Amino acid sequence: MRSDGLMTNAVKMFDALSKDGLTHEALELFSQFKDKGQMPDVVAHTAVIEAYANAGQCKEALKSFMRMLASGVAPNAYTYTVLIKGLATGDAKYLVDAKMYLMEMIGKGMRPNAGTYTAVFEAFARMEKVDEAKEFLGQMKEKGFEPDEKDVKEVLSSKRGPVFRSVMNILFDK
Repeated sequence: MRSDGLMTNAVKMFDALSKDGLTHEALELFSQFKDKGQMPDVVAHTAVIEAYANAGQCKEALKSFMRMLASGVAPNAYTYTVLIKGLATGDAKYLVDAKMYLMEMIGKGMRPNAGTYTAVFEAFARMEKVDEAKEFLGQMKEKGFEPDEKDVKEVLSSKRGPVFRSVMNILFDK
């Protein structure tokens, strides 16, 4: 049963990497899976991080991420996505961590998907920290990041009101 759940997460991770245009990482994941004949460590660790993040247990998600790093396993784009979204949608005190890992992800040459960076900017909007959010966006742009308006609108399609307007203002001056 446990290996079935991990297998499902491996497939989900592969699909997410592929959908985000991270074909190289997706193929690398598949290669690891095929060569070892078992679940790659990053998949197992990410599954644990995701479980904690989905349960709103940001502290435990962060601890699991740190354990993963300490064991020598490097995070992939999906790992960062799971962690960042969990931190950004959790308690406001974890926004600092979400920002840090978003910048780390970009610094490693991984492009965050719209859902990932929008979650961070939604957190800024909920806390009414527009100036800080714009400053952070500037830091991201210095690293070569550009938000995609169409993708952000799709992510926010079910949301309206002040948070939607604030996120669009922060990211696109609208």
